[in-house]
Parts: sequence; C-alpha cells; structure tokens
Amino acid sequence: MKEKAFAAMPTSTLAHRLGTTTHLSPLLQKARRLGVRAPEDLERIALERGLRYFGCAAPPVDGNGTAPVPQPEQFPNEELAIALMSPSLPYSLNRLRMAAAMLGADGISAGKILRLARMERCETVVRHIAECAAAVEPAHRLWRALLQELPVPPPLAPDILPHASRFVAMSGLDRTGRNMRVQWIRPQP
Repeated sequence: MKEKAFAAMPTSTLAHRLGTTTHLSPLLQKARRLGVRAPEDLERIALERGLRYFGCAAPPVDGNGTAPVPQPEQFPNEELAIALMSPSLPYSLNRLRMAAAMLGADGISAGKILRLARMERCETVVRHIAECAAAVEPAHRLWRALLQELPVPPPLAPDILPHASRFVAMSGLDRTGRNMRVQWIRPQP
C-alpha cells in the first residue's frame, strides 16, 4: 500500500491568529482589479513607494513578463497600508511591519485609515501599531488621532502582533553608553 503524500497545510491567516473570521476583503478585491495578484505584490508596491528599509523592489513579473503597478492616485498609501495588514491575508510579521511603516508615510489621513480599518476589520492591528508609534513619537498627530478614535481591544495572546521594537530603527549607543536614537520606520521619498 502506497503512503499518501502530506497534503499542503492550510496557511494561517491573520484573522485566524486574532481569533476572528476571514471575510471577503473589498480592499483586496480592488487591488486585484488593479493587477495585484499576491501579498508579495503589495510588498513590492510598498518597496517601490520608498520603503527601502525592507530591501529593494523586485521587478514585477506576470505571465507576460510585466505586472501593472497601481499608482498612488489609484491605490493611495492608506489603502496600501491597510491592505498589507488585511486579516484575510496569510499571517506575515514582515508584512505587518511594512504596513506599520506605510502608516507613517507623509500625508496619511487618520479619517481614511479609520474608515478602512473598520471596513477591513483590522482595527485591533491599527490600534496596536498606533500604540507602539505613540510611544516613539508621542507628539505625532496621526497616532494621537487614531488612538482617540479606535476602540481598546480585549487582550491578545502574546506574540501575535510584532513587538514595538520591530517597527523602529535604533542607533547604537553613543560613547557614553546612553543616548540611543529610536526612529519610526517610514517610506523615504
């Protein structure tokens, strides 16, 4: 009797890890209409929009050798940030870190983020990121606005969302052994 090969294990989604159900994401449907076929395409778009901290953008490839890249007018940074943290996608700490960095992009609208977070059912993730960011940049108005409007979620199991240190770049200590510089990672123009 032949042994059966192991079936591919289903990929765990962020929704599953958060203890919620996965839903049909309107934002990911929009991304698909614009040519985004995989979560890695969202990451590539973030890299192309200046998120150099995470590496270089790989050339876009599809069956014809090229893949369309939605322009910021078609798919604004707010939508890209929320799409990167969509609970419907497979769980990826790196993608969550990229989403946090995109939230820090210039010109991000708190109102748009709040609307999209509700629509995509990722208010808990946005709240976590805003709490981490407010600890680094307490005077930043986006983080304050998000924290003011987002509900406080029930406690999560540890290690579901990245630790605050995973969203920042830290300099080494100076000669005195003090003065470490902590900076929120964000896209560079």
